[in-house]
Amino acid sequence: MAYLLLVLTSLFWSGNFVLSKGINQLIPPISLGFWRWLIAGIILLPFSVKFLLSDIKLIKKNILYINLLAILGVSTFNTLIYTAVHYTSAINAILINSFVPIIILLVSFVIYRDKPSFRQISGIIISMVGIFNIMLRGEITKIFELSFNRGDILVIIAAFVWAVYTVLLKSFPKGLHPLSFLQSIIIFGIIYMFPFYINEYLTVGGFTLNIKTIGSILYVSIFASVIAFIFWNRAVKEVGANKAGPFVHLMPVFGTILAVSFLGETLYIYQIVGILLVFFGILISTKR
Repeated sequence: MAYLLLVLTSLFWSGNFVLSKGINQLIPPISLGFWRWLIAGIILLPFSVKFLLSDIKLIKKNILYINLLAILGVSTFNTLIYTAVHYTSAINAILINSFVPIIILLVSFVIYRDKPSFRQISGIIISMVGIFNIMLRGEITKIFELSFNRGDILVIIAAFVWAVYTVLLKSFPKGLHPLSFLQSIIIFGIIYMFPFYINEYLTVGGFTLNIKTIGSILYVSIFASVIAFIFWNRAVKEVGANKAGPFVHLMPVFGTILAVSFLGETLYIYQIVGILLVFFGILISTKR
């Protein structure tokens, strides 16, 4: 069940990447992040309020931990991604974000001294080969055509932020309900984002409400925020960060599938090979 949740999470987040690139000229990055989480918090509240009230003492006891994860997972990560796609291509963003599993292994070792198994390392390497095969269209020489800019640097920082968030889920407070935890980090995350949102609104301006902007915000609020975070947090808690990390490699796979299904793009042999390598790598890293 945990692995199914990780697959669905990668699907929802791949849509988040594609969508943020498509609307980066319509909605400023901090505004997208702020309204995404504000609406997500409002949608989640009717389901989480009773757990939030019953866990209030436990939340106060772990207030520093919750605030740290709010800053990492809510305030910082997606804001960095939304800002990055203003300066870099979707290909570069997804490619760099695919290094998250490796960073998770490093952070997990530094914080908890968790040593990755040979299977986990082998699976991640195989999946990375699949990612590069998709991104480079089966031609290794295209790696020299990739260029990097400040947007790419922001994605790298975001990858480290998400890795730390994921690894720290290992210290999830015992007895704390997942919905009260998610609602708590959303509330604190919004508070931290608010002054930056006001500054962006005063300097850059807002955005026009139309079907495209409203639909985009609803998608990232419901699927990429509430549902995806519940799935990810639960799955990481069950299988651990090192096993969950490789599922991030499914994002460019789903990006390819979505492009073929909804945009009418052609599916090529190199994409099929890359997808098979990604799945094989995940299988090796998760199975005993």
